[in-house]
Amino acid sequence: MSNVSPSTPSSGASEPNPSGSSPIAASPLTRAVLEIDEYASGLGWEQPARLFALVDTARLRSQEPELAAQLGLDGDEAGAPLTPIEQDEIPAGTPLDEFLATIAWPDAVAGCALTVERQMLPASAEAQVPDGLDDAALTKWVSKHPDRQEVRMTVAVLRDGARESALRLREKDSPKEVLTGSDLVPGLAEALSATF
Repeated sequence: MSNVSPSTPSSGASEPNPSGSSPIAASPLTRAVLEIDEYASGLGWEQPARLFALVDTARLRSQEPELAAQLGLDGDEAGAPLTPIEQDEIPAGTPLDEFLATIAWPDAVAGCALTVERQMLPASAEAQVPDGLDDAALTKWVSKHPDRQEVRMTVAVLRDGARESALRLREKDSPKEVLTGSDLVPGLAEALSATF
């Protein structure tokens, strides 16, 4: 695995939202996605992509009590079922799809999540995209379009195939404006699933 050690989180490993004040969510995976979104929101915009291992909290407490204590999970029996643990930084300049292709998670990791910022256009602008643009030219064209919007996407998958996503627009940067759903970013969810 390249520059990431999911089996032994980096010394800079952190648990998003250790205060436990995450929003109530329908499933453990949705709750984990919203915790990561809240954590990323606290860091502000124009941040690099961030990768997280999702581990079973009860298993972490029993098998790695020192790490659980370091993450503030040693006494909270009512805590979240899944604990996100941030991994080492994704190497700058490495295309995300190439980086994800280098990852293989150990059995102790129940799932993974990624948060990444992108610019997007409304569906009405798709007809305006010039033909024949390569990825770099398309990115430049979108960045200059007057209707572009910045979005932070948090996508998580579990080994069993479960998926969840959260989308937050920069212009509506509020926890009440976060859109969630399992099929919001299917390509990224597929790429994360392929790491298992």
